Order: sequence, then C-alpha cells, then structure tokens
Amino acid sequence: MLVDTHCHLGDPVFDADRAAVVRRAAEAGVHHIVIVADSLPATEQARALAGTFELSATAGVHPHKASTWSAAVATGIADALHDPAIIAVGETGLDYHYDHSPRRAQCAAFEAQFALAAELGMPIVVHARDADQDMATMLRAWGDRVPAVVLHSFSSGRAVFDAGMDVGAYFGWSGMVTFKNWQHGDRVSDCPEKRLLVETDAPYLAPAPHRGKRNEPAYVRHVAERVAAARGLSFEELSELSTVNAMRCFGGRVAHANPTTP
Repeated sequence: MLVDTHCHLGDPVFDADRAAVVRRAAEAGVHHIVIVADSLPATEQARALAGTFELSATAGVHPHKASTWSAAVATGIADALHDPAIIAVGETGLDYHYDHSPRRAQCAAFEAQFALAAELGMPIVVHARDADQDMATMLRAWGDRVPAVVLHSFSSGRAVFDAGMDVGAYFGWSGMVTFKNWQHGDRVSDCPEKRLLVETDAPYLAPAPHRGKRNEPAYVRHVAERVAAARGLSFEELSELSTVNAMRCFGGRVAHANPTTP
C-alpha cells in the first residue's frame, strides 16, 4: 500500500474524471491521498473533496499567492484547521524562482502559517524553490516548534537539506526522481529512513514513463519504485516504510485510512 502525500486533486484538470482518478489510485495500491490546498478557496475545496472521498486535506496559502494573505484569510485557514479532515498546514513556503508574490510577503505568510501550525500542534507542508538561505533560516527558527515539517517534492540544495535534517523534517520525493536530469540522488539515499515520503504533486511532475502527461495519484508507484532502487530496497519494503512514515507524520485520517477507498 502507498500514500500519495501531496496531490492537488482539486485542480480543474481533474473536473471531468476526478472519481475515476481516485478509483484508479486505489486499484494501483494507493490507499490514501493527501489533497493539498494553495489558497483559502482551494482549502475549502480540498476540505469538501476529503469528505466526499474519505481522504485528507491541508489548509494553507502557497508562496505564489502570499500577496492574498490577510487577517481574514488567516482566520479562514485557522477555522478550516479545526476540521478533522484537515491534517496539516500548507502548502506554504518560499519560491524565489517565479516571485509571483513579493519576497517580503512570502516570508510574512510563511512565518504566519508556521506560527499557526505551532499554535495548533499540526504538521506543516513546505514548498521551497530557489530560496535556500531564507528557507534554511526559517526552518531552523520554526522547525522545532511544530510536530512535523514536510519538505515536499524536495529538490533544494545542501543548505535546505541540512536544515531539514537538523529539525527532523520529512522529505517528500516526487516524480522528479525519475527524470533523466535528476541531480540529487545523494539526497534520496541520505534521507533518514523514518523521514522518507513519496508523492505525486499531481497534476504536475508526472514521472517516467508518463512525463509530459497529466500526473495522477496512481503514478506514485513509479516514484516509490525509483526511490526503492536508489536505496537498495524492494518495492514492497519501500511501500511499507513510506506508508508507516506518512501515518506517523500526519496521523489522523491517514493512520486510519481504508485501503479499499473509494
């Protein structure tokens, strides 16, 4: 069994066949999916989908949308986090590659969501791209104040990896590990056994042999196979390891997931 720990199931590209996507995931041995939000409206959608499909969701604002952060948005996210279907804060973080929101706004929204996770005792799902020094600083300042940090779709440099290691972060590996130009194989092998997660980031980052197509949760199997090979494990060993880690990290609905859902 596998857990897709990061999936944007609410994305419009799934509108036509969302139920079939969830069904294909179950048929592929993916017994649970964490539906990730990137804004307040996406949080409400993820919350509803988690209820419909008996899955889990997150509540948060992505760095691309950090400019939308306000007292009203903060209140909305905090309210959503009291729903048992919501298991983590995020996706939040820093993205200096695109700078869709000013960096100051990104840092402010990120810190506010870290504070919210610390206050409520919840894991936080972190997006990091081309912001290594600020990200490492933020992780070291806040990482020990929350139950778990998930560095999703990890592809950052050594500074972020080391900061993550220092605060006991979980490292989420996505379809990027199957790409021919993947350059961080040592991170996959160096990641602590109890801090390893697998994800799709669907509909993005489809793994080989589906690269260039729409990604979906069933394809997390390809990620698990590649990570298993990199660590000298069987697929079955990696599946069990990553699933136990997901249950420990997120608890709640993930830990009590029904492998036959839906």
